[in-house]
Amino acid sequence: MRNRMMRAARLLLCAAAAHVPVSASAGGWDVSKASSNFELVTLGDTELSGRSINAIHMGNVELTSGRIVAADPLAQPDRPALARTVAPGDYPVTLYQAFGRIAAASMRFAEGKPDHWELAVLPGQDPATLKDDEIFGYPVDAGVGCYMDAQTLDRIDERQAQVQAQKPDADINYYDDVLAADLDATKGHYALHRPVAGKKGNVAVFWSGWGDGIYPVFWGLDRDGHALVLLTDFAVIENADGRREPKLQ
Repeated sequence: MRNRMMRAARLLLCAAAAHVPVSASAGGWDVSKASSNFELVTLGDTELSGRSINAIHMGNVELTSGRIVAADPLAQPDRPALARTVAPGDYPVTLYQAFGRIAAASMRFAEGKPDHWELAVLPGQDPATLKDDEIFGYPVDAGVGCYMDAQTLDRIDERQAQVQAQKPDADINYYDDVLAADLDATKGHYALHRPVAGKKGNVAVFWSGWGDGIYPVFWGLDRDGHALVLLTDFAVIENADGRREPKLQ
């Protein structure tokens, strides 16, 4: 319990900063120092289970434009899409659960083991400007993260307008009035949410590790630089292993 309280306190401190500290590297900023969990996307369900990690296959996220938003959809629904894009399509999302928490979330675009990794950034962000103890990430203030297409933001606005029309005198809260019903089925851990029934565009929503903070997202690329997978690391485990909880630094 004490470890969890200390972890929560650390994440709250991180949320107030522009960057989250990561391990320093004598040679400058190094993506391999930003996460030790890249191996997660190369392991099968049985291998993950042997490391006390439960793989949850959520289903496909519909990317109608290929512009991906990785964000807290409640605290920052209008966050810009990532600078790198993918081909429009439906892509599977896998969650990695350890210690009763969502430790990481991936979206797979093509089969294969990544040849190298890079930090996922927004337009205008440049990893070369980072000091060796800094990282770009997205802020979480409502305890959840997500993957969705940038165009799905319009569907969320449409759903909110529908609910507001049904309750014209109420102060609409998207979590309480819309999203909670989907999350309740998994005790709040995750949901594949479709804002407007019958319309393309859904949202993979998932618990963000131990709660609020700032979390990095990474692209796993093949030798030619094509995107194979996207990974969000919620700092719950180290070395892709859920058998021992990391010690706080």
